[in-house]
Order: sequence, then C-alpha cells, then structure tokens
Amino acid sequence: MFCIFLRGKAIDSWAVGQHDEINKRGERGMSVINRLATSLGRRDDVLNQKLAKELVETQARADIEELVANLRHQDRNIQSDCIKVLYEIGYIAPELIAEYVEDFLALLRSKNNRLVWGGMSALATIAELKSDVLYQHWHEIKAAIEQGSVITVDRGIKTLSAIAGKSEQYRKAILPYLLEHLQKCRPKDVPQRAEAILKAIDSESKERFAEVIQMRMTDMRPPQKKRLEKVLAEAKKL
Repeated sequence: MFCIFLRGKAIDSWAVGQHDEINKRGERGMSVINRLATSLGRRDDVLNQKLAKELVETQARADIEELVANLRHQDRNIQSDCIKVLYEIGYIAPELIAEYVEDFLALLRSKNNRLVWGGMSALATIAELKSDVLYQHWHEIKAAIEQGSVITVDRGIKTLSAIAGKSEQYRKAILPYLLEHLQKCRPKDVPQRAEAILKAIDSESKERFAEVIQMRMTDMRPPQKKRLEKVLAEAKKL
C-alpha cells in the first residue's frame, strides 16, 4: 500500500500513474483490492470509476467476484470502494453483477449506511434483469426505503419501479405503494420520483398516475412542472 500523500494536482497524476502501473501488473495476478482508490491513498472516486470501466472492458469476472467477497472486509473503506466499483459496473454492464443479487440484498440489513445505499444502488441497476428474485424481497426493499437515507430512497423507488414494470402481478402488488410514495414525498423529489415510477405504469394505471401528478402540481416550481408535464406526455402514450 502506498503511503505518500501529496497536495494539489501532483496527487492526481501520481495516483493515476500508480493505478495504471498496478493495472498492468494485475495481469500477473495482483489482487483487484490493490487497485481501489483507498489502496492508492485516494479519497475521491475517480480511480474507482476508472477501475469499473476497465473491469467491464476486460470482462474480469474473477475480479468482480473478489470485490463482492470483500464487501465483508474488516476495513470499511475497502467495503465502500468495493460497492462503489460494483454499482459503477452495474451502470455500464448490469449483467456482470446480476448474479450477486442476494449479496446486494444482504447489504440492506447492514449497520453501515454506505453499504445500505450502495447495495440499493447496485440493485437498481439489475432490477430489470432480476425482477423475479427481487419481487420475492420487495417488502424488504420497501422497509429499507422507509428507514433509509435520501439515496437509499431514490434508488429503492427506482428498483421497485423496475420490478413492477416487468409483470402485471408485480405491478398489482407494488404500484399502490409507489403511488402513495409519490403522493407523500417531498415536493423537491416529486419530478424524479415520477420519472422513476413511469417505468411501472401501463395503459390501465396511467390515469391514476396522472391524477397523483396533477395533485402534486400545486407544489411545483416552473422547472419542476415542466419535468412533470414531460412525464405526463409519456404516460399518455401508453
């Protein structure tokens, strides 16, 4: 592990250079953990995002498996970096992390809030691929939303919306909760929530969805109303 700490731009070029060197040595068997930002003395996410992209490009399934295993590492910084890289992979290629759906669900029960919202972020990326599994746990996801941070709530609503959109059975069970959330969430969150919940809407539910949005319009500023009008226009096409 490197223990040199520099200030300003020097740390950027140095750390990125070290990351590239470690990436080359990774071909000879170096642990992916040594390529995390924490292992390189960095506190930002640039290197973790770069690592995620590299793992996708190389289809590095063994490294991804190692990241999942280290979600239980004794160092919380390592845990944090591992889940960060994993959900960044999910943004690009969700199929590479979909098999770890149960591991991400387990994070919702963690006492480490970073792992809770990180796990929910990962679930949001794979919800459409793993809707059958996640539907069996939707009450657990709902509980995490109701107890969670702003990010947990945001990613959780996206997760449930994606699940609900996959079948009529799932929609019938989950949509009432989503619409109730849309009715009660903070005004500033309404446009984003409506955009997410749109995935769960079909021709039979679009009128009720529109009614809830119209009820919330009185709370909205002009830019927010514009976003909601776009959502309504999309729903009308269903």
